[in-house]
Amino acid sequence: MEKSDITAELVSRLIATQFPHWAHLQVAPVEVDGWDNTTYRLGDDMSVRLPSGAGYVAQVEKERRWLPHLAPHLPLPIPEPLAVGVATEEFPRPWSVRAWLPGVPATLDDVDDLDSFAADLGGFLATLQGVDATDGPAAGEHSHFRGSALRVFDRQTRTVIDELGSIIDPEAATQVWNAAVATTWIRPPVWVHGDVVASNLLVVDGRLTAVIDFGCSAVGDPACDLAIAWTFLDDSSRHRFAERLALDDGTWARARGWALWKALLTVREDAGKRWELSSAHRMGWRTSALGILGDVFATSMP
Repeated sequence: MEKSDITAELVSRLIATQFPHWAHLQVAPVEVDGWDNTTYRLGDDMSVRLPSGAGYVAQVEKERRWLPHLAPHLPLPIPEPLAVGVATEEFPRPWSVRAWLPGVPATLDDVDDLDSFAADLGGFLATLQGVDATDGPAAGEHSHFRGSALRVFDRQTRTVIDELGSIIDPEAATQVWNAAVATTWIRPPVWVHGDVVASNLLVVDGRLTAVIDFGCSAVGDPACDLAIAWTFLDDSSRHRFAERLALDDGTWARARGWALWKALLTVREDAGKRWELSSAHRMGWRTSALGILGDVFATSMP
């Protein structure tokens, strides 16, 4: 089953069959949908989240198990699982129903004060990293290796640098990457969100109010959560972000490596696309992937 096969009509049938007490509620598309999962609004107060491929199925049980563990400790709301649907012949994967969180995905136009936004996000991540990680899901395939050692992407990254050598600065890219993979996380593993992009950060009245989509969450190295310092923040706000996180230079070098890896793959994916259709736009990046690469080359952290 492809992502395009997951329609409102299908979701309505699944709800009617498995949760008939909600069958009267309208099922409607959300304004900004993700890739790993397809999400529909269910009435005014809920959403339905369905894995768009077999590789995302493990996220359903992980979020059901661990989101209630994390939520009481965090300074901002996160998704609240309400029910889990079972796989059927019509939709052969488990799926979930969540409480709806108000807000719009963050954009530079919707954020009133980027410095305050960055400080709030840094505080959220610092608190997340401090939540008890005992028996938490170790980073790996279920998290698409978010939280894992960055060198897991070493071969892929060097290959893409070679492929893009005519449109990027391969020497600068290699220098950033070498510095990143030369370091490791030597402290105890901590909780990571795994996909800290603007499209997963909700804003109300210009302020950060909720963090969504913990499908790539794991316990491991927090460097993956810091790439937003380059993909969304500017010089002033990234320093406010860093001030809220007590992290060493090696972690910031790996964070820069994560930003490089993401930007390289997005440059390749977005080649020839209009901005409105690009992956960079869908993820809420502040500019094109080539623009982000330029910032990665020019700016180290903190």
